[in-house]
Amino acid sequence: MASAKPLVGAHVEPKRPLKTAADLGADCVQIFISDPQGWKKPSPRPDADELRDSAVPVYVHAPYLINVCSPRSNVRYGSRKILQQTCDAAAEVGAVAVIVHPGHAEDGIEPGVGRWTRTLEMLHSDVPVYLENTAGGDNAVARRFDALELLWDAVSAADSDVPIGFCFDTCHAHAAGENLDDAVDRVQAIVGRIDLVHANDSRDPPGTGADRHANLGSGTIDPDTLRAMIRATGAPVVCETPGTLADMRADLEFVRAALH
Repeated sequence: MASAKPLVGAHVEPKRPLKTAADLGADCVQIFISDPQGWKKPSPRPDADELRDSAVPVYVHAPYLINVCSPRSNVRYGSRKILQQTCDAAAEVGAVAVIVHPGHAEDGIEPGVGRWTRTLEMLHSDVPVYLENTAGGDNAVARRFDALELLWDAVSAADSDVPIGFCFDTCHAHAAGENLDDAVDRVQAIVGRIDLVHANDSRDPPGTGADRHANLGSGTIDPDTLRAMIRATGAPVVCETPGTLADMRADLEFVRAALH
């Protein structure tokens, strides 16, 4: 019997995400559950029961400003607090996972990695936390794959019950300057399994560190390479691309065609 095709969905506005999913024909959705650029605790959602009971899986992306590996205590403590609050809010809506950017440490990658270990030891969450490769930043702990390996070894050994997974972003790997032809194989050799794909094209040349997403097939990543990465992961796919509902539908079709 043929294996089921991976779910294909999109990052959507947090208001009425299930309706947007239906309008897009998306199998799953990703949302922010609070201001992605703010420290404010997520507010209770009136549709929490609906989201929790829905057959459409919901992923929650944590705020961008989270940086638990910062040497600055106020940034680190604030990041740990909003990460915990995000995980709690994600549990209320029955989210599949919380996706978080691992951040960067001004004093070096290795100290930053150590702070991630401490973060996981303090965190309490039944909702899995997916670490995502990032696009740029000096001393980023998950930009280049050699740094990701240090991070993954550390979090895998952390004294923590929090389920950890990995989210692979195609645009971020391109922006980091990694060779995309074997990027999926190299990542899987480090993390064991990719749990989610962020399928994004890039507006910028490779290696720039610029995190500017483009619609699939319209950016600077070779379309065949993009299709091959999507297909190789075997994981659910979320498009985080700009534009109208029609643009997003076209991106979902690009992904589905790549999976055939």
